[in-house]
Amino acid sequence: MRGLQLVPYDTKIDFSGRRFLAYGLAIAIIIVSFTALFTKGLNYGIDFKGGLLIEIRTPEKADIAGLRSTLNDLGLGEVKLQDFGTDRDVLIRIEQQDGGEKAQVVALQMVKSTLGDKVDYRRVETVGAKVSADLIKNGIMAVVFAMVGMLIYIWIRFEWEYGVCGILALAHDAIAVLGFYAISGFEFNETAFAALLTTVGYSINDTVVVYDRLREDLRKFKTTPLGELVNLSANGTLSRTVLTSGSTLLALFALYIFGGPVIENFSMPIIIGVIAGTFSSIFLSANLLLFFDLRKKKDDEPIPSGPVKK
Repeated sequence: MRGLQLVPYDTKIDFSGRRFLAYGLAIAIIIVSFTALFTKGLNYGIDFKGGLLIEIRTPEKADIAGLRSTLNDLGLGEVKLQDFGTDRDVLIRIEQQDGGEKAQVVALQMVKSTLGDKVDYRRVETVGAKVSADLIKNGIMAVVFAMVGMLIYIWIRFEWEYGVCGILALAHDAIAVLGFYAISGFEFNETAFAALLTTVGYSINDTVVVYDRLREDLRKFKTTPLGELVNLSANGTLSRTVLTSGSTLLALFALYIFGGPVIENFSMPIIIGVIAGTFSSIFLSANLLLFFDLRKKKDDEPIPSGPVKK
């Protein structure tokens, strides 16, 4: 007796026949994303723009929502609050003020006069441009190193053609997420790099499943055209891909709806990344291999003579 079946097991969708439509959609996503990045740009958060970093301890349990509302009324721009340690410890981040060091001092005095004397100021720091630039550099390096590592992994496990096509699909997913940040105006901060890394990690997992099935079919069906094998492999893993993506999206939408503003800014980009990764895994990663003559490579392999030993 079969359980829940959202996708039939014997689907025969012509993925390879529709590959140029998929290529066109992927190119359109990339063009729109780059256009938004170059015209609107990213809405950098305090982590990347610099500003004030204030650590306080309240006499009683901190009211994060009340503190956020009070500090937002000061008109100092973006204000972020995060509780950590005990329920009395709060980390306040305020965006960099125009006017240099003097403006930062004025902003700090406004915060102190608003919060009063009962608050213990345990740490006050200014995040400068150099620190922000280092954060951006480290984030970019993390994403690049992750993608290079995945390229090497796929190259070793399969062939170099698989690695190239897999990275092209991952680049599409990462660009789609960056485009979403630019179009939506969501704050681009340290969690954005976490969303990018989560996206490429999730996407490569689906891609490897498709590649593994394709390699198995290449060995099993020696004379079947590569386009038909791509269809066979994609259809064979379609149920698994849809169910995995669907369950992941359910959890992410729950976080987005019930998680509050902080979790919302983290979960929505990952939702976009999972959708883009599912699309690239089904329609791009295997179809891109049609640009390479994988069948010829298999045909060139020597065929053993004599009976096959079992």
